[in-house]
Amino acid sequence: MASSRSSPKRILVRDAGGVINHAYKEVLYEPFFRETGIQVIGVPASANPVAQIQEMVKSRQYLWDMAALGEMAISMLTIGAGDRCFLEKHELERDPVISQIGAQFMSPYGVGTNVYSTVLAYRTDAFKKHQVPQTWKDLWDIKSFPGRRGLYKHPLDTTEVALMADGVTANNIYPCDLDRAFRSLDKIKRHINVWWTSGPQVEHLLKSGEIDLTPAWISRAQTAINEGAPVAFSWDQHIYQYDSWAILKGAPNANACREFIKFASDPKRQALLAAYAIGPTQQDAFNYIKPKQAMHLTSYPTNLEKGQHIDATYWLKNQNSVIQRFNEWMLDQAKA
Repeated sequence: MASSRSSPKRILVRDAGGVINHAYKEVLYEPFFRETGIQVIGVPASANPVAQIQEMVKSRQYLWDMAALGEMAISMLTIGAGDRCFLEKHELERDPVISQIGAQFMSPYGVGTNVYSTVLAYRTDAFKKHQVPQTWKDLWDIKSFPGRRGLYKHPLDTTEVALMADGVTANNIYPCDLDRAFRSLDKIKRHINVWWTSGPQVEHLLKSGEIDLTPAWISRAQTAINEGAPVAFSWDQHIYQYDSWAILKGAPNANACREFIKFASDPKRQALLAAYAIGPTQQDAFNYIKPKQAMHLTSYPTNLEKGQHIDATYWLKNQNSVIQRFNEWMLDQAKA
């Protein structure tokens, strides 16, 4: 397969699908083709395609040339050297455009492209304007904020939410006190109406009114708002991370990928993605975004200050054991 795709006239890019795929196609993929003649095809794939990428690189059968990957995925794919490293170094640090990206959104193997977060989203028709939920503690406060609740059926984010709901400050979340987190979850478990598992699901739950308040991914909450649903969200204690452009090790079209990354990282280009709640990694992008729209983006400075950056290193080391414990806890809840 690699030999049949040696032409630099086409690159395949793994992305998150859904609204992200639509946004990238409109703002990045098609304009890049018009400017360079290099076709970009976005391929939606699972949220954590680490095993797929490892297999592609080992077999040299490249279904993708590059991918938009989260911090943990990049760490897992570059944890070692030689045969244990599955991504190319992008070597773009000195590029005039790339060099302006904030250092916190860069690594030798990834160029930050989308800062996003988990926020507390709620139905405005379920709460009085003078008393709306703002913090994770409010999500746990059944008396002051009655309503149907949702939680993400995964320990990532849910652990941090449970700890902050129990009073743990942002700078003391990591390493996570798991006993405390599960005690906190025990307090709210019988009040959770829906344990959601995907972006489209939580978006639907908010738009349909099946739940009144829940943690939600910012792009899904914003899409619901854009489509006219009575939904709002709070920036207090949001949990953020970022995706990066990454090139698969040995990809035959690596140089074309680098050209695409430079194109996609232009501040004006990043600004065009603001309508989809995609937070730019270039601060200069905010010069081209209307202030009212900028205030709804994770990487807007005042919003970023209110958030907690997820500790990818902690989850890289502990995710398997925490997922197992969380799944066992969920099973116990089902039996109760």
